[in-house]
Order: sequence, then C-alpha cells, then structure tokens
Amino acid sequence: MTGTRLPLLFIIFLSISLNGCTGLFFQPMKPLVRTPGDINLNYQDIHFTSQDGTNLHGWFLPAEGKAHGTILQLHGNAENISTHIGSVHWLPPRGFNVFLFDYRGYGQSAGNVDLPGAFQDIEAALQWLKNKPDIDPNRIVVLGQSLGGAMGTYVFANTGQSKIIRALILDSVFSDYQQIVREKLGSFWLTWPLQYPLSWLVTGKYSPAEAISQYNTTPVLIIHSKNDTVIPAHHATQLFAHATPPKELWLMPEGRHIAALNQPETRNRLVNYLLQILDNPTQHE
Repeated sequence: MTGTRLPLLFIIFLSISLNGCTGLFFQPMKPLVRTPGDINLNYQDIHFTSQDGTNLHGWFLPAEGKAHGTILQLHGNAENISTHIGSVHWLPPRGFNVFLFDYRGYGQSAGNVDLPGAFQDIEAALQWLKNKPDIDPNRIVVLGQSLGGAMGTYVFANTGQSKIIRALILDSVFSDYQQIVREKLGSFWLTWPLQYPLSWLVTGKYSPAEAISQYNTTPVLIIHSKNDTVIPAHHATQLFAHATPPKELWLMPEGRHIAALNQPETRNRLVNYLLQILDNPTQHE
C-alpha cells in the first residue's frame, strides 16, 4: 500500500463492487523513470512469461564479486520497478544478486493486473530465478514489501515454494486484506459507516496471517516502522504471532512506510541477518 489520500480512497471504494479489490490494491505506473544503469549498476534486462503466458519484465542486478545469495524483490502496489529499485540498489555492492520485476500491467509488463494474475506472476518469477544457471537456487531469499509481501506470503505457502526459499523477509506488510480495508475506511468520517459492508466485498481468502503459519522451518523476518501511517505496526505483530520459529520482528522506532532500508544501520543489520541465514546449512532442512 502507499500513502493514498483518503478522498481518493473513497472514490475507489465506490467502484469496488464492480472491480473487486483491483482498484484499491493496485496502482500501476507504466513509464520507467530510470534504469539501473542510471545509478551506475550493472544489470540484465529480463523478459519472461507468467504461468498463463503473460509477458513480464524485470531486471537482474548481479552481485559485485562472489555472490552470497540472491534476493527476489516483490514490490508494493504503486508505480513500478524503476522507483522500487530504491529499496534494493545497495545490495549488489554488498555481495547479493537482486531480481526485481513488474507484475502484469506495471512498467513494461503486459496485461492488466488483478490478484490471481499477480499471484501467477510471483510464482513465475521465483521459477525463473531458480532456473537461472549462474545462481545458486538454494540461496534465494524473498524480500516482500507492503502488498508484494502480502501476496508473496500467500503464493509461496500455497504452491509449496515456501520450502525452497531460504528466508522470507516482510517489510511493512499488512496481515489481512479485509482488516486493512476496514481500517482505511474507518479512519475517514465519510467512509466510516461503510467500513464493514465494503470490506466484505474484499476477499479474506488470501490472508497473509493465515498463510505465514505454513512456513515451518523457513526463517521469517518482519520489519515495520512503529510510525507507519499507511499500514499500522499492529499488522506486523499480528503476522509475527502467526509465524512459526525461526522468526524475528524488527519494530523500527522511526521511519515512514517501506523506509526502514533507507537507514545504514538497518542495512548493516539486514546483511548480517542474511549472512547468518545463508551460511547455516541446517537452518532450512
């Protein structure tokens, strides 16, 4: 989710009965505002297909030097990879490959986005990464941010792929679709009376809080700002309560939505966490 203004949300909710949750949860942008080359990063321009044949686009950023592992980024609901690269551009210099891609309807990816389609795209992205011959498929970590984390948690738990990723990192992720809808509606006087009837139009079928309990031995790290005004921090504590060990919760004292990784100390802490996970061969057995 992004910091969408509530009057705009009200307009979106008026059309929710016709469009499901697509207009609420997805706000794609087509133009790419920059490439990795513009910020002095080596990259490969990647085109691959989703499970239903939809053409998708992404960037593979190779690690500088020998790679410790590979990070699959699942970005949030707005804009596209050309802006969300801001969360991961620092990882290749620290020794990590990064694969970031756009769901259908975003950036240079074809089609129109909806939840079932985006689920297929996420599954296809991990499969593409596993099949890439120059990476170690046993050292893939998922970084899901906001909506991307909510979707990825469900997808990997329900396709068996949770068993093949080395860790699931959730940054600023909500715990339940219906709950976040009710909270957004309830925070604005004009939509407050509609919070329950309209939230019932959003499916609760794909709840991240339910899916996260299926990760079993896969390490889960939840990062969230205590001051997040887009997705309140209690969503992080709810996810953490449903997760099974090994798990960690980092509640950051400062920062905006999806801003924790802008801080050098958080980046250092995350690198140490990743090295510990990746260098422990028994962690994921």
